[in-house]
Amino acid sequence: MGTEKLFDIQEELKKLPDHPGVYLMHDDRDAIIYIGKAISLRNRVRQYFQTSRNKGPKIEKMVTHIDHFEYILTDSELEALVLECNLIKEHRPKYNTMLKDDKTYPYIKVTLGETYPRVLFSRLMKKDKSKYYGPYTSAGAVKDTIELVQKLFQIRTCNRTLPRDIGKERPCLNYHIHQCQAPCQGYISKEDYRLQIRGAMELLNGNFAPVIKDLEEKMKAASEALEFEKAMEYRDLLTSVRQVAQKQKITSFDGEDRDILALAMDDRDAVVQVFFVREGKLIGREHFHVTVGAEDTKKEVLSTFISQYYAGTPFVPKEIMLPMEIDDANVVAEWLSAKRGQKVYIRVPKKGQREKLVELAEQNAVMVLTQDKEKIRREEGRTIGAVKEIADLLDLGYVKRMEAYDISNTNGFESVGSMVVYERGKPCRSDYRKFKLKTVTGPDDYASMREVLTRRFTHGMEERAQNKEKNLAQEYGSFTKFPDLILMDGGKGQVNIALEVLDELKLAIPVCGMVKDDHHRTRGLYFNNEEIPIDRHSEGFRLITRIQDEAHRFAIEYHRSLRSKQQVRSILDDIPNIGETRRKALMRQFQSLEKIREASVEQLREVDGMNEKAAQSVYQFFHKE
Repeated sequence: MGTEKLFDIQEELKKLPDHPGVYLMHDDRDAIIYIGKAISLRNRVRQYFQTSRNKGPKIEKMVTHIDHFEYILTDSELEALVLECNLIKEHRPKYNTMLKDDKTYPYIKVTLGETYPRVLFSRLMKKDKSKYYGPYTSAGAVKDTIELVQKLFQIRTCNRTLPRDIGKERPCLNYHIHQCQAPCQGYISKEDYRLQIRGAMELLNGNFAPVIKDLEEKMKAASEALEFEKAMEYRDLLTSVRQVAQKQKITSFDGEDRDILALAMDDRDAVVQVFFVREGKLIGREHFHVTVGAEDTKKEVLSTFISQYYAGTPFVPKEIMLPMEIDDANVVAEWLSAKRGQKVYIRVPKKGQREKLVELAEQNAVMVLTQDKEKIRREEGRTIGAVKEIADLLDLGYVKRMEAYDISNTNGFESVGSMVVYERGKPCRSDYRKFKLKTVTGPDDYASMREVLTRRFTHGMEERAQNKEKNLAQEYGSFTKFPDLILMDGGKGQVNIALEVLDELKLAIPVCGMVKDDHHRTRGLYFNNEEIPIDRHSEGFRLITRIQDEAHRFAIEYHRSLRSKQQVRSILDDIPNIGETRRKALMRQFQSLEKIREASVEQLREVDGMNEKAAQSVYQFFHKE
């Protein structure tokens, strides 16, 4: 559907097909304000515009903002569910019930696809030959467990490609302190190393008894042989194993993976508590905040949570236990089964230990909702509320995404620009961008800002055009999202530069400057050719200050890194017989120029790729009179 004002809702309603699909409601700014799925698009979308239906206050308000809608046909209700989840996560519409938390959980990854596998920390679970354990709720606990496994079973920690790189480099420190058997040198066979990995996997599966028994025997033998230092090492390892074992409390009955969900809600907020049971053991719990409307039912909120949460997590357990039946349970179970690759069961336990676990989860959800209510309100005031203050102050109807820019240089040396992004009052660091100035020499902040803005929006327009050519509905590319408001760290001059760039590119984006007083503190906002006073104690002012500081910090950090690299490069490049490869090897080996200066010829000679002549060159360069 087009976005032009000629869109006739009543006429378009007549054209809706009696077919499964997803519908997207847009406001007059073309922002997506609601996304839904339907078995029949014709029946479902029409319901929003029927005055006789009781839709509830949230939907009633949403309908008044609908300027036009579009829809995407799918072959089934299941496909519609998957597409709805993806689109909601991408666009986060204002009137959808939204999962606030966007968390990723740590896994322990055993790289079984490698000849000599490693045990690694991972936040992604990929479809590869590796074995994954988790997800866990504590990254610290995961790292402690990995460190313990590596010590117990002498698992390699290097990233060398084996067996290709066997013997190419000397063994690392872990070999010398007896924490690795140096497969990189061929000192352990592939078969023996695999036995070590098998033992590590047994421990990760929760079978601690053999390890504890083995360590107890070794500790006793070392003590009897008067090898007290070795006995202490075994004692420390034994303590670590027992600590990890205690965290893995048996709570289940059949060794299955399951998530236990429960819900507490009021007229505005909801908390979903999730207990994670893996291999029959409760490994942790987590709670999630969900925004709700007064007319939303617990069933609807729980169903929405399941769709959004499991769309974003790579692991799906065999069983999901709920406190109540949900609508579309069969469709959701079918979708989760396809995602897992095995049958997934959604169950509502009525008695026994399973019911008690659901009740326990519900008690936790109620407690979190009660305790966190005021905290949530304060956080929303600092973020969403602050954005609304700014929008109201500037008389802008809608502001979600704000971008701020800054320039950093030292007398024109290595001028750089920074772009920081805030969405709903929170930093969106994945969208931050750095610019190394190409056309400006010398300390000219206006010209520098012109280049940065021109490059940013030109690039964005090109990416949007490419997406359109490929018929891509979503925004792909790092610059395709345009801000609802641009903040400039300066007054009239900086604002005019931005407006000139936008005018040349035929873009209409509001630009606001920050006017400083004699002490270089923001005293007001410059917008639409006038200075607007702002309450220095308001959340809106505090948010603007945070954005200013972040843009400044990001630019200075980038400039400092470039300046540091330039200083290192200029010194080492002056040394005869030292090219880029040797320069990198020197810095990798010694970490700093001071340590290179202090090194002897013999130590320099030990650097990869260094011969006698090159080592002498470096030494003489730093020790010439």
